[in-house]
Amino acid sequence: MSTIRGARERARIEVTAAIKDEARTQLAAEGAAKLSLRAVARELGMASSALYRYFPSRDDLLTALIVDAYDAVGEVAEAARSKAGGPASTHAARWTEVACAVRDWALAHPHEYALIFGSPVPGYTAPQDTVGPASRVGLVLIALLRDAHLTEGLAVPPLGPELGPEAARMAADLAPDLPPAVVAALVPAWAQLFGLISFELFGQFNRVVEAREPLFRHAVHGLGRSVGLLDGRVPTRTGGQGA
Repeated sequence: MSTIRGARERARIEVTAAIKDEARTQLAAEGAAKLSLRAVARELGMASSALYRYFPSRDDLLTALIVDAYDAVGEVAEAARSKAGGPASTHAARWTEVACAVRDWALAHPHEYALIFGSPVPGYTAPQDTVGPASRVGLVLIALLRDAHLTEGLAVPPLGPELGPEAARMAADLAPDLPPAVVAALVPAWAQLFGLISFELFGQFNRVVEAREPLFRHAVHGLGRSVGLLDGRVPTRTGGQGA
């Protein structure tokens, strides 16, 4: 009996993966707004009623794709933090390497990136299930700052009195072990990181920026300094995408 159950579970995993792969193909060709369960079923040679047993609605399928995309870029950021954590590496260098890894993933997976950071899909509201995966890159940045705070220290940025209460609230919610001024600087730095990537990916840098990777590295290094990381050097890099 367990052998039959195991075979069924493997078959379900394989069919689920095939459905999501075909849905990603449709995303690339038509965009998320035109994703259709019937079209996915047709391309896979499935009856629509059979596909609904895996994903009861378009929104359920979109949620699965969104979670996968957030998890994929989160795993890349986490791996970059670990890989860049050698004894000779500064926290500022690790920050930059994490940011570059996120950019590399976006350039390699533009449609998945657009799904999670592009225009909202009409009629779709992301459920709570997406919150944890969506937080993974931000948690890596917080962990980098926490490591720096506990070792070499942070150059705590200035904070105007008008922002004090909001900075305290954000710190309590996001990173209570970091100075509120650092958290208040981190939130816009996080937004600017994805703004830089989005401008490059969605064409706003066309005919404006040619040496995009050096500009990106310079910019994110500056973002690291804005949140208090202590390093005045822009790390160099060999290889990578989108130079």
